[in-house]
Amino acid sequence: MTDIHFIVEESPEGGYVARAVGQDIFTEADSLPELHTLVRDAVRCHFDEGQAPSLIRLHITREEVLAA
Repeated sequence: MTDIHFIVEESPEGGYVARAVGQDIFTEADSLPELHTLVRDAVRCHFDEGQAPSLIRLHITREEVLAA
């Protein structure tokens, strides 16, 4: 595996939630810099040594609601 993808959403309570696509990896943080650190840590913990992907891709989504 060369890369892993995460879907990142803003949490209703504040901060961010990240879920890996195709893997059972989940983490949350109060800021994007903190999320970067926690996602890296979660990936390292999830995979055996030498099996972790070399790239982590974050797809950051944000929902906006507009009055019609």
